[in-house]
Amino acid sequence: MAAARVGIGGPVGSGKTALVERLIPSLLARGIDLAVITNDLVTAEDAERIRRSGLIDPARVSAVEAGACPHTVIREDPSLNIEAADDLERRFPGVELILIESGGDNLASTFSRDLTDFWMFVIDVGGGDDIPRKRGPGVVRCDLLVINKTDLAPHVGVELAPMLAQALDVRDGRPVLLTNCRKGEGIDAVVSALERDVLFRA
Repeated sequence: MAAARVGIGGPVGSGKTALVERLIPSLLARGIDLAVITNDLVTAEDAERIRRSGLIDPARVSAVEAGACPHTVIREDPSLNIEAADDLERRFPGVELILIESGGDNLASTFSRDLTDFWMFVIDVGGGDDIPRKRGPGVVRCDLLVINKTDLAPHVGVELAPMLAQALDVRDGRPVLLTNCRKGEGIDAVVSALERDVLFRA
């Protein structure tokens, strides 16, 4: 049975890698066989960070170098990521879930359905409470919107309740979750969403 493939996109600095690092131990603790792909322009920096973390077998972390706009290899021509995911499945036949982290991009970044079964978009409070109102395709079309760095709200003049309400409004009520990856807050809710909506576990 093929592994489910979950994309994680969002702007530079929104906390995509931090989210992956929080998800790995939580997913493994629930018995989910896991692998990870990271995307960067011309480096494997994020992959190396996760490999060094000790959270997961380094062999289960693959790096894709986009060499162009980050959304090119997750939307226009996702063949490099598809190949990387296929390779992980060949090497680890029991893998159930592959997290595919995009390189940092803008609010127009989206994942091809040829690549992912489900994709999350990560924005952060530090970017301003007007991000949902801008209705970028990443914010509007993703399966799950994650608003990260909630701890920064009082320091940047953001009120979380209105920001969440606006996000739910532009997404017509589709899922939005709040996280603080520094402290692990909200991670269980993201994992539960993946179990329910991707792995179809009760």
